[in-house]
Amino acid sequence: MIQYILFLLGIFLLVKGANYLINGASSLAAKMKIPTLIIGLTVVSLGTTSPELFVNIIAAIKGTTEIGFGNIIGANMTTILLVLGVTALIYPIKVERSAIWKEIPVALLAVIVLFIVSNYLLIDKININSITRVSGLLMLCFFAIFIYYSIEVFKQNKKKLEKRKIGVKQNSNLAIAAMIIGGIIGLFIGARLTVDGAVFTAQQLGLSQFLISATIISIGTSLPELVTGITAARKHETGIVVGNVAGATIFNIFWILGITSLITPITIPSFINTDIIMMGIATILLLVLIFIGRKMEIERWQGALLILLYIAYIIFIIIRG
Repeated sequence: MIQYILFLLGIFLLVKGANYLINGASSLAAKMKIPTLIIGLTVVSLGTTSPELFVNIIAAIKGTTEIGFGNIIGANMTTILLVLGVTALIYPIKVERSAIWKEIPVALLAVIVLFIVSNYLLIDKININSITRVSGLLMLCFFAIFIYYSIEVFKQNKKKLEKRKIGVKQNSNLAIAAMIIGGIIGLFIGARLTVDGAVFTAQQLGLSQFLISATIISIGTSLPELVTGITAARKHETGIVVGNVAGATIFNIFWILGITSLITPITIPSFINTDIIMMGIATILLLVLIFIGRKMEIERWQGALLILLYIAYIIFIIIRG
């Protein structure tokens, strides 16, 4: 029972740690006079995906890379299906052109790249059962290109985008340091407790580490995105939600899996192609739904459909074990 409590405590620390890190880093960036739009693209995006990053780093160090793989697949399915579904149920999501023609296609590209680097045997007849460090470097290069391109787009559309300034609370230097350090410590301890708890739970219940990480851990690490979506829906400001979800998918694959595979090659589960294909289908379905019914909008019934598909995916991987 203590192990299970520590497991849940780890997930709680991941969420709180990410929140403190985002607030502290945003305040620091504002003090350095970094434009708020750039803060939103880099600091906030990196902060909301920091739980996944810390879990994957600890999993890689401990040699339990199946947890890292499951965390990323599960987090992406959670953000695309559950986060967008819950947000749309509360208030219809308006979808911007940039999300349709830029962020979502890049997210789909990330899924395709993940499929390629996970299938050396299938594509090139080379018996490699892991995502290698070379593949990790390749994904980080894609990530760098995405960040550079996004910053250039923000600069070109500065006047239009300035309306979306992110409110950054001003804090003292001491408070900023405390939030950043406290956030990192919370993330580190939370990641250790979460990974250890996942391994223990899998052993006790006879389940795979992938299943535990793709369900319980991924839902926990995706809470920052879920809270962001719900907050935007309650304020009727859902314009950037789809872009944020697509961005999280891109960050999770190119950034987090890239970093993880640099630490240690990631062992590829034998069944992973099914999950990657499902993730690709979910991304394509998101594009299709945008053009069904009210164009450029995800309606409530579509949100309910996304939630049902997420439940179906969870049932599928539970049955698979």
